[in-house]
Amino acid sequence: MKTLVAQAAIEKRIFLIRNHRVMLDRDLANLYAVSTKALNQAVKRNAKRFPDDFVFKLTKHEKKELVTVCDRFETLKHSTVTPNAFTEQGVAMLSSVLSSERAVQVNIAIMRVFVKMRQIVSTHKELAHKLSQLERKIEKHDTEIQTIFEAIRQLMVVSEKPKRKIGFHQK
Repeated sequence: MKTLVAQAAIEKRIFLIRNHRVMLDRDLANLYAVSTKALNQAVKRNAKRFPDDFVFKLTKHEKKELVTVCDRFETLKHSTVTPNAFTEQGVAMLSSVLSSERAVQVNIAIMRVFVKMRQIVSTHKELAHKLSQLERKIEKHDTEIQTIFEAIRQLMVVSEKPKRKIGFHQK
């Protein structure tokens, strides 16, 4: 099955803002092939479907940081409008507001990318946990190996008192 939008193109448009993975209204409008104004008007008409944890306005500071980090947002630099940021749930809700065939197909692709990203993060957390367990084991082994080396060093130390010769001695 041919997808309308490449997975990599979607991944590049997902940002971490306020500890949420979000997509900006202008990127979503571009993917859905509608104007940003039309997308935001659809959201306003259906405001009950978009609580604060589904969509939020960026602050001026967040907008400025975004413009600094991403060259493609240069046009936002002097704009008075701050973009809307849609969380994964907000993007899912957009499918009920925008009912075109393209919107449905693009939405499916976006949801798949969000799921894939969650799986990657989950895998990284598991890997980090296993790595910390391994580090603790190694630390334990390091202390045990250190103890063994200390015991060997003590055995290698020449005693200071001269050893008595064994056998018959002539004076």
